[in-house]
Amino acid sequence: MIDNLSSLLDGFGHILTPMSLLIALIGVTVGTAVGVLPGIGPAMTVALLLPLTYGMEPAHAFIMFAGIFYGGMYGGSTTSILLNTPGESSSVVTAIEGNKMARTGRAAQALATAAIGSFVAGTIGTLLLVLVTPVMVTFAISLGAPDYLAIMLLGFIAVSAVLGASRIRGFAALLLGLVIGLIGIDRVTGQQRLTLDIPQLADGIDVVVVAVGIFAIGEALWVAAHLRRKADEVIPVGQPWLGREDWRRSWRPWLRGTALGFPFGVMPAGGAELPTFLSYTAEKKLSKHPEEFGKGAIEGVAGPEAANNASAAGTLVPMLALGLPTNATAAVMLAAFQSYGIQPGPLLLERESTLVWTLIASLFVGNLLLLVLNLPLAPAWAKLLQIPRPYLYAGIVFFASMGAYAVNAQPFDLFLLLTLGLLGFAMRRFGLPVLPLIVGVILGPIAERQGRMALQLSGGDLSGLIGGPVSYLIYTAIAVILLWPLLRRFVPPAKTTTSPKSQTMTKI
Repeated sequence: MIDNLSSLLDGFGHILTPMSLLIALIGVTVGTAVGVLPGIGPAMTVALLLPLTYGMEPAHAFIMFAGIFYGGMYGGSTTSILLNTPGESSSVVTAIEGNKMARTGRAAQALATAAIGSFVAGTIGTLLLVLVTPVMVTFAISLGAPDYLAIMLLGFIAVSAVLGASRIRGFAALLLGLVIGLIGIDRVTGQQRLTLDIPQLADGIDVVVVAVGIFAIGEALWVAAHLRRKADEVIPVGQPWLGREDWRRSWRPWLRGTALGFPFGVMPAGGAELPTFLSYTAEKKLSKHPEEFGKGAIEGVAGPEAANNASAAGTLVPMLALGLPTNATAAVMLAAFQSYGIQPGPLLLERESTLVWTLIASLFVGNLLLLVLNLPLAPAWAKLLQIPRPYLYAGIVFFASMGAYAVNAQPFDLFLLLTLGLLGFAMRRFGLPVLPLIVGVILGPIAERQGRMALQLSGGDLSGLIGGPVSYLIYTAIAVILLWPLLRRFVPPAKTTTSPKSQTMTKI
């Protein structure tokens, strides 16, 4: 514990320099500005701005990522509150009460409780990250190749079968990702796979090109196909502030939302959608003003927004300790690590200790900068929402193309970008989730390598894929996830009793 705190202090020593603070400020500002734009969630923000860090040294690049990460998270809440347009599914609950507050003239209070709640949850979540990550790393070092294969398979099943609306669509998206991940030269046999005799595909498709193509170009094409000619009407915003009554009603939801969000972020089958809905339900039950829910209750913004940000901090635990992304933003950040030749996992803290603790320290600094920046500048961010959609998405396509070209400086990458953008458009058209594809591209080759290693250690015996107690536990969890729709039929439904008083309230 003392070693962790001393390492964290070393990380603060690296970030508390003029250059590092400037980079953190740029990351927070640009992340918020892009995250505020309608339809652009944190994952797309990070993917779109990933090329900005090329040429930087890794420490500065990840300081900027920390700012972009938290900035994009906050920007999504601004869009949800002012436009009722969530950037991603985890911001849907914020929009329920936040937009109602804005329409009743309380946009400033909604934005303020979202900003302060994000700060509280982000700070506590990052503190928990400091405590939990080294423990998980110690556990991960004891695992062998079969255990890692099981963890990767759990990640595949979780993002495909649990997080999406349809299992079939989730697995279809995962299969697409695994196929893209297989493109290139097999490192064991030296044979080309799925390259279609195109020399540029021999090294595989860069994950950055995949992320930018699927997120940015796919979203731009989708919006262009459903384009509205004028910008949505934006609700005016005053200076964000909270009165004494607002503080009194907000601080408990911030803490409860944080407590709900962080554990779900850490779990492979987590995500921010469930804790935000649980937080909303809990606040509705615990509130002394339940009649305000559905009309603009401040607790309905404070709790879910805190849960969303705490979950975001939690996703960094399995990403750093196991190399396992549990949401789209973590998947894009994992791609950023790989672009620097760094592989997150149990040896990351040992090999890149300075980089990891600098990244964690920059999360604290970025979170504070975000609060200082966003409370006074909220009215300015609201003006960004008035940019006409054609200009906005034309700019996104331009910067995405520049970024993809910067990866390898090959015109062929622009063709790949357009192809992947069309694939992203088709996935949105047919309701296929994007996260399983990104996870398949990133984790597919790693899972293949662990599976081959397990078979080599067992001399080709398939029993070598099973491993020890951890593998048995994980495969049991996978079986339960896959068979749950069948098992649920045998679970008797819970009997609900309604009192005359509750029936009367329902009628009212």
